[in-house]
Amino acid sequence: DEEFNDLCFEFGLELDEVTSEKDIISKEKGQEKAKGASETVLYKIDVPANRYDLLCLEGLVRGLQVFKERINLPRYEKIIPAQGEGQRLIITEETAQVRPHAVAAVLRNITFTKERYDSFIDLQEKLHQNICRRRALVAIGTHDLDTISGPFTFTAKAPSEIKFKPLNQSKEYTASQIMDLYRTDSHLRHYLHLIENKPLYPVIYDSNGVVLSMPPIINGDHTKISVKTRNVFIECTGTDLTKAKIVLDIIVTMFSEYCEKPFSVEAAEVVCPNGKTHVYPELAYRKEKVKPDLINKKIGISETPSSLAKLLTRMCLTSHVTGNGNSLEIEIPPTRADIIHACDIVEDAAIAYGYNNIQMTIPKTYTIANQLPLNKLTELLRLDLAAAGFTEALTFALCSQEDIADKLGVDISATKAVRIANPKTAEFQVARTTLLPGLLKTIAANRKMPLPLKLFEISDIVVKDPNTDVGARNYRHFCAVYYNKSPGFEIIHGLLDRVMQLLQVPPDEEKGYTIKATEGSAFFPGRCAEIFARGQSLGKLGVLHPDVITKFELTMPCSALEINIEPFV
Repeated sequence: DEEFNDLCFEFGLELDEVTSEKDIISKEKGQEKAKGASETVLYKIDVPANRYDLLCLEGLVRGLQVFKERINLPRYEKIIPAQGEGQRLIITEETAQVRPHAVAAVLRNITFTKERYDSFIDLQEKLHQNICRRRALVAIGTHDLDTISGPFTFTAKAPSEIKFKPLNQSKEYTASQIMDLYRTDSHLRHYLHLIENKPLYPVIYDSNGVVLSMPPIINGDHTKISVKTRNVFIECTGTDLTKAKIVLDIIVTMFSEYCEKPFSVEAAEVVCPNGKTHVYPELAYRKEKVKPDLINKKIGISETPSSLAKLLTRMCLTSHVTGNGNSLEIEIPPTRADIIHACDIVEDAAIAYGYNNIQMTIPKTYTIANQLPLNKLTELLRLDLAAAGFTEALTFALCSQEDIADKLGVDISATKAVRIANPKTAEFQVARTTLLPGLLKTIAANRKMPLPLKLFEISDIVVKDPNTDVGARNYRHFCAVYYNKSPGFEIIHGLLDRVMQLLQVPPDEEKGYTIKATEGSAFFPGRCAEIFARGQSLGKLGVLHPDVITKFELTMPCSALEINIEPFV
């Protein structure tokens, strides 16, 4: 795992975590739901959003193999069938109002296994989410070519005129019924809005009138591919032709290695409404010239042109030195649509050289930086609080609604909490409005530690504020808790006095600080005080209510203090 982590880092990727299906489910849904899930080790790898060629196992392994110089970059080949034998896709003018563009290709004599097939489907899904912008720009359809016969027609019709059996359904539906059918589908309902208000829906037919697909919603069941499929017809329809070409290139280059003749793709003709014919996939190789001096200067290294060419070749950009060694000729393969400008080539050279191997130098510009006063105060306080015997904790800025409301006996509407629109887990639903729950959860996770537990945290909290441009505001809070067999109110009170002493705020009603008895839903009645400094309220201190303590799964009494430190900057 460690070696693989290092390899990913060298290649410019990040091994996010080593986990398993069981771990993921138990994190998101709890231990009960995870029973029986697979415990096979999974690597979660973060891939940069522009590297579409690394979104599937095939591309990632190929990239790493070339990087480790175990294999040479394969040459992708486009095979143009004899006249009249290739597949044709005819686009009619009706499509102009909904999805005007389409491209197509064929993978001949491909051999799928369960793993390859899953990877093939998964790559389409990842591309849909990424470059296809949730199918808005491009939608991919893959079909079993042996179940249909060309030429194919891409047209648009009224929803009532389109009727077919959608993927994995048992009967035929009209397009309008399909829309109603998938309105409750957790996966497909997100794509319905792309065409549902259009007068005509896009649809692809074969020469016998069999529906291949209704992009961008669903393919027909008739042409569905399986592990046994030998010939795959791929069509990408969309509103952005450039993106459609890139998507087609990526799919065919990734999976052509499983064809009878590896890395070869059968081209298909696409006839536009104006009668022009184009051949896809383009699989365009292009040459770029970059000066080695430019690469060295931008990165801050001094490599020879030949070693730069070697570095770029390891990044799938086959390069060689030309013109007396003062220029590099770099071939950009069709898999690298992210190379748009010379700076992209420089970046790849830097990754191959290794960011950690670049010597650090002092910049030539002379500027004096200053610490933000609020952060400076925070740093100073942290040191002295640690000296006072308290241990610093750093907790998540997001928490569940219960943590800041129900568990502290407050109504969620009264907290002014900022909510997350689509939280992935129950643990991260809102931004915290108080630091107290984080510290109490930290104590709950460390109950085995010897008592007393004395913790503090100085971090930001977030509350809604309609007067700011973003509708919310951060405040820097300081919170401390003391957990022992006795509440230890005097220890927390003593800590407050120490903090005020450090801030040079004397105990005085008008010019200094004072505390006044008050009630708080999280505190024990009669054991809570509000802290005022220079006339304004800063926060509260007191002994926590037994209900709060039990809700956080604690068993001993606990006293706490939380104040806003911004007025002291």
